[in-house]
Formats: sequence, structure tokens, C-alpha cells
Amino acid sequence: MHDISVLIGGRAGDGINSAGAIVAQLFNQLGYRIYMYFDYPSLIRGGHNFTIIRAAEMDIGACRDHVDFVLALNRETVERHRGMFAPDTVIISNADLVKDAGTGIPVGAILKQEDAPAIMGNSAIIGGFAKAAGIDWKNLESVFRSHIPKGTEKNLAVARRAYDQVDTKRSVERGAHPPLPLMSGNESVGFGLILGGLEAYVSYPMTPSSGILHFLAEQKEKFGLTVVHPENEIAVILMALGFAYAGKKSAVGTSGGGFCLITEGLSLAGMAEIPLVLAISQRTGPSTGLPTYTGQSELRFILHAGQGEFPRLIVAPGDTRESVYWSAVAMKMAWEYQIPAFILVDKTLSEGTYSTDLASLPGGPPAPAVLSQWDNQLPYKRYANTSGGVSPLAFPGMKDAVVKVNSYVHEEDGITSEDGDVTVRMTQKRMYKEEQIRRIMQEYPAVGLGGIPDAKTALVSWGSTKGVCSEVALRLGLRGVRPIVLTPFPEEQMKRALTGVQRIIFVEENATAQLAGIAAAYGIHADDTILRYDGRPFTFEELLGRVEEVVK
Repeated sequence: MHDISVLIGGRAGDGINSAGAIVAQLFNQLGYRIYMYFDYPSLIRGGHNFTIIRAAEMDIGACRDHVDFVLALNRETVERHRGMFAPDTVIISNADLVKDAGTGIPVGAILKQEDAPAIMGNSAIIGGFAKAAGIDWKNLESVFRSHIPKGTEKNLAVARRAYDQVDTKRSVERGAHPPLPLMSGNESVGFGLILGGLEAYVSYPMTPSSGILHFLAEQKEKFGLTVVHPENEIAVILMALGFAYAGKKSAVGTSGGGFCLITEGLSLAGMAEIPLVLAISQRTGPSTGLPTYTGQSELRFILHAGQGEFPRLIVAPGDTRESVYWSAVAMKMAWEYQIPAFILVDKTLSEGTYSTDLASLPGGPPAPAVLSQWDNQLPYKRYANTSGGVSPLAFPGMKDAVVKVNSYVHEEDGITSEDGDVTVRMTQKRMYKEEQIRRIMQEYPAVGLGGIPDAKTALVSWGSTKGVCSEVALRLGLRGVRPIVLTPFPEEQMKRALTGVQRIIFVEENATAQLAGIAAAYGIHADDTILRYDGRPFTFEELLGRVEEVVK
């Protein structure tokens, strides 16, 4: 077996995600590449939670329609996911709650024997799974010792009792790869922001972006960060703008509903030319929609949010490795060009876990921002109309610098003006930066490629659909093309990537083919669209079947 899927299911509060992380690390140590998906309703307690860990020889970013092992912490897991079982699927269950389904582990009796708390029942199930999969005890012990910092010995004792009670059902072979860091999308965005020079992060928790806040709060002492959780998203954007005005590289994170409250402050950033990075993790809308499920329906919203016209950068990484790199680039571009820069992800990427090779980032190690520094000439003009549109930066407290920022139309020194000529001149100054950014983005890997490079049919996708589209393209002999920079749209790179293509199929997780509509404005037209918008990501088999229907 070199492509293994494991499903772990139970109730909210059963530690499903933590158990998944242990299994993912176990396969990581065995030499596999990992993708883990976590599914849960918007309930604090109760409801059905499950995670799917897929381990394969190649880089992956999508689940399969079937599973090889099921770790059932309750009966509902068996009943709800029966459609994913094959004749040889191995079920490991809590025998106290699941009767007559696969191999039962007497979890209650084991916990009583070891005088262990109920939460350690997961260790018993994982121990039984390891033996059923033919995984050596030493591998499991190593993972437990590395990733369970508290109560390690008792967890190991519980796992060992279950391990010794189960027979091997279906052996997992050792893979060929060295272990890699396993990172969630939220962690990779946070890490990329740090690499880009982040100094202050401000966020109000909102699924599925909350993990960025949690990660950066854990890292604040190590990296000297200021991390703030204000009372609402209006406070978030204004506080972040205040940090940036004072010279601290700042970022915010939210999802669609929170971003609605941020948009007025976004326009202030646009007019006042205050650098800012915004990490937006999409979920299913409109309104509250499906708070814990995924979607790609906010591209047009992010593209056009805010009143008036001002330049912005939008990047949409497809996995954790790209998230690290492009989050750092977003910080660099925001500060070099004094614009808002967006990192547009979604629930699938934010809360998914991937093998992440930090030694081979897609564009090489990200370079730090090169700021347009004030040359100390007086009077200081915050909005000096330079040839490139980028004004020199000074910050409050610098000697002799009076730093005036203004949400009104203003002169070069920041003083309000309603003069028509000034309005035209300052608008042109701001918009010229967009042309500068468009040119500089040609030096970046703004379009991702996959599949078969010279194929005549192309799957065009964006964001977290990278993994599933790449895998399907390889299986069917198609070309994979994916814009990572969404604005300024990488027209030249996209057209080069599509040279020789005779049929273009757009794959998106929204109902209106938003990327296809944007691409059409640049002469890139869809021959077909494949859309999913039920809040769940494409699986490999689902997309494979739908593409086959289109191309047959």
C-alpha cells in the first residue's frame, strides 16, 4: 500500500483532530507525504466530527472517496461513512460504543486498568490501529514521545494494551521519503508573515482564520511580535492601521463576515497609502452560511471591496509551501508599494495539514522589503509625487518629520484639498503603483503549472484546488494552469502557460465561476466549467469523473 486513507470519527470534544495529527505524524515518520482534512459542524459540543488522513508517495492536497482504515469512536462514524468503505476496509472501534463493527477495542476496560482519564481513549484506538496496519511499536512510541508532551507514559501504556490485543489486518509498507514538517494552512500563513517581517498581528477570531491568531499568539515571545485580539473587526482594522502608521509591519486576519466590517478601514488604507496585509480565509456564504465549511466565493468581493479606486495585491496560494512564500511576498509588496495586500485562502487550506518542504519554496527564499526612505529633506511630504508613485516613508518620532496621513483628497504634504487638479494628480499617483506592481510580478512565479506541460486541454484553477486538479491532470494527461497572483492579473504569464491549449476547463468551488469571469476580460475564455459549492472540497474521484464527462 502506497496510498492510504484513514478516517477518524466521533463527537465534538472527542479529540478527533488531535488523534488525526498523531496518525498523520506516524505516516510522516514512515516516509509518506501527508494531507489531512478536518470536517466539523459549527457546534461547541456534540455533532459529528471526522478527519481524513491521506498518506501517499507523491505530494497530495486532496482526499479520496474511499478509506482503507476507519477509527470509529462512536457508532455514528460507521453508519455515516459506510459509503466510503471497500470490502477490505479495516474498522477499529471503541467496543464500548460500537457493536459488531470491525475490531473492537475495550477502551473502558483499558482505561480502568491503567487508571487513565477518558481523553486517553484515543491512544487506545490509535494503538489498535497501528497494530492492525502492521506498524512497528517503536514507530508509534517515537511519535507519542515527540508529540504528546504531557502524560506520555500513561498514554503509551494505554496504547500498548490495545496494540497487544489486535492482529495485523492490512500491512502498510514503509515509504521512501524523509519526514517533513506538517503544517496547517493557517500556520503557514503565519510563518510566512513572520518571514516577511511581521511585527504586529491584530485579529478577532473567526472561523476558519482563527488558527493564524492562535499560532502567532504562541510564537509572539520567540519572534518579538505584538499580537492583539480586540473587541471586533472594526477595531481590528483601525488598530492595525495605527501600528502601520507608527512603522510596525502589521497584518490582520478574518473571514468574509468579518471582512465586511473591515472594508471602510480598507478604503482608508487605500487613500492614506498605509501598508497593510490582510489574510482572508473563505467559507460558504452568503451571511453566516456554513461557518465551518469551505468555498471560493469571495474573489470578486476582495477584488472590488472598498469605495473608490486604489491598487491592491491579491495572492491565492494553493498549499502550505506556497502560503509561506506568498505571505512573505504580500508583506514585502505591501510595504514597498504602500498598498493593502491580500492573502486569499479558504477553509480547506486554512485548516488542512500538509507535508511542507520549507527548503524548496516556490520562488526561493523571500527577500525583505526595500522601503522608500525619507532623505531628511524638509518639509517632509508624506505623499510626495515621485516618478514611481511611491512616496518616501517617515514615521512619528523621527526627527523633524511631521507625518500627516489623510482619508480626504490631499496635497503632497497631507493637507486636505478639494481641487480637481490635485484629485487627478493624486489618483494617478496611486494608480501608477498598480502598473509598477504588475511589472514586478512578472519576475515572480505568479502562475503555477502542473500535469502534462504540452497537453492540449488545460484545467485552470486557483487556491486550494491545486492538489486535486494537479492529481487529476496527471491521471488524464491534461495541463494544469493556476494563477496564484489574482490581481494585478498575470495576463502575460497566463497566456504563455496556455500556449498551444485548445480547450480550457475552469475548476472552481463557487456557483458563478468567478475566476473564469475575470480571466475572460483578458481574452482567456472557458470552454467548460466544473463547479462545486456545497461547502465541501472536491475529492480526487469526484473531479476525475466530472472531468472525464467533459472531455469524452
